[in-house]
Amino acid sequence: MSASPSRVLQAPVNLGLQTREAFRQSATELLDEMPRGNGVLVVDFAGTQEVDSAGLSALVMTQRHAADRGQQVMLSHVGAELEFLLVLTKLDDLFQFAPIAR
Repeated sequence: MSASPSRVLQAPVNLGLQTREAFRQSATELLDEMPRGNGVLVVDFAGTQEVDSAGLSALVMTQRHAADRGQQVMLSHVGAELEFLLVLTKLDDLFQFAPIAR
């Protein structure tokens, strides 16, 4: 059995009102490169310092696009602040979280 195809998207330093549209467009393009019903988009938050409500909205729209295509969105290097936001807004169940390397 072969592994699912995947693409990695670096989230911007500040995922918010100024960057959400470019982020969403990049995510959509990466998802569309993979076959329907297969594929994982890994959103890497290693360099991200801030995510606001507009950024969360872009993440949710990305997840919906992936779900419509039968794909998944995985978040990696999620900081404590973003994790708290996702739990607080009950959005954490929408995403997979990459295992943390120890």
